[in-house]
Amino acid sequence: NGSMAIAQRGTSETGISSQGKFRKAPDRFKFSVDDGTWTASQDSSGPPGIANSYKVLCTSLDGSIDPGNETTLNYKAEGLDLQRFCKGTSSAKKFALSFYVKSNKTGNYAVQMRDQDNTRHVSHLYSIDSADTWERKTIVFPGDTTGAFGDDANNSLTINWYLSVGTNKTSGTMDTSWAAVTDANIAAGQNVNLADSTSNYLNLTGVQLEASEICTDFEMTSYAYELQRCQRYYLKFVEGSSFSMGVGQQYSGTNSSTNLFFPVTMRA
Repeated sequence: NGSMAIAQRGTSETGISSQGKFRKAPDRFKFSVDDGTWTASQDSSGPPGIANSYKVLCTSLDGSIDPGNETTLNYKAEGLDLQRFCKGTSSAKKFALSFYVKSNKTGNYAVQMRDQDNTRHVSHLYSIDSADTWERKTIVFPGDTTGAFGDDANNSLTINWYLSVGTNKTSGTMDTSWAAVTDANIAAGQNVNLADSTSNYLNLTGVQLEASEICTDFEMTSYAYELQRCQRYYLKFVEGSSFSMGVGQQYSGTNSSTNLFFPVTMRA
């Protein structure tokens, strides 16, 4: 859902002030909040050729950021989809990450790749140079010959885009090569805090990850294909006056059963 076209849960959610949830916003991207109160939405704006983006908007403040806090947009990838990177072998390939971003707040932002199977990570800074302007960012992370991704349906890699971050995660030196996770190095060099003022916002779209030494143009796939890919993780049956979930039977006065058929095989 790199083009943010699919939003099965809804297109906008207000009053967000907690960690670890998928929102009424584009599928597959999780918005986790430690500081401030936010609105998340599927925004009908994007760079040329991409109609939608994931937008987060700060609506109220909590004051200063606690040292251990972080507010992120993040994406989780299955090990099954990551075997092409040959991580943990002598043939390890680079991670070419590209995306489009827009914000009212210029400066340096951190993006982190975190290997959940081996507690390793690598980070990189990118800059937003012009306010309120779509900019394409291309980052090539090195390969990693240590620690293979599990060949399973579990979360092996998380990509974190940092929107605000406390000093516990900025006080070190950024690990720009793969290393054991050290909190102080995760977002070192980030000088932007999107939670420091209401009306701060960030839009993200055109997200693409390749096993390559270069970032290629964003590959736009069909809506139907992206919907199927998202339904592997979340499926919504929509009610309606003529809505039917499946064929069933009533076998006593107060009991019935219905067979539900999923359009795709779900992850779990």
